[in-house]
Amino acid sequence: MPLYEHVFLTRQDVSNQQVETLTKEFTDIITEGGGKVTKSEYWGLKGLAYKIKKNRKAHFSLLNIDAPPAAVTEMERRMGIQTDILRFITVKVEEHETEPSAMMRKQDRDERGDRGDRGDRGPRGGGGFRGGDREGGSTFRPRPPREGGGFRDGGDAPRGPRPPRPPRNDNPGSEG
Repeated sequence: MPLYEHVFLTRQDVSNQQVETLTKEFTDIITEGGGKVTKSEYWGLKGLAYKIKKNRKAHFSLLNIDAPPAAVTEMERRMGIQTDILRFITVKVEEHETEPSAMMRKQDRDERGDRGDRGDRGPRGGGGFRGGDREGGSTFRPRPPREGGGFRDGGDAPRGPRPPRPPRNDNPGSEG
């Protein structure tokens, strides 16, 4: 059977218990369709990049699914009907991750206060093209100045004021 990763977002005013109930409901749909949910993760209430149906935050949940396409289609159909579901996405994958997802690893790191290894970027992050962290120093090379002072006409000063514009015709259908 094909493998899928499915993420769905529920409204911000739904409780954690209701999110668990929805997850159980969708897991049952997959099971009835002849598949199984191998992993279920609740990622928490997170802020959204933009409002979705007047919500600034949403509960994020992940399901790793091993099921026939018909079962996944039925689950997606019912999610579309459910008013508490804001968005969902299902992605077909070659294999499921065995360890916790990247979102869960990030939560664990945040709870421990561990920021991870920053490598050679130093305490503030830095890096990039600013410093001399690459051989040969910075990659920024300024352009040489233009001939004639840099203005298009070659002179040293800008031209005088522009001539007045012709009057606008506010009624494009009539001539005159």
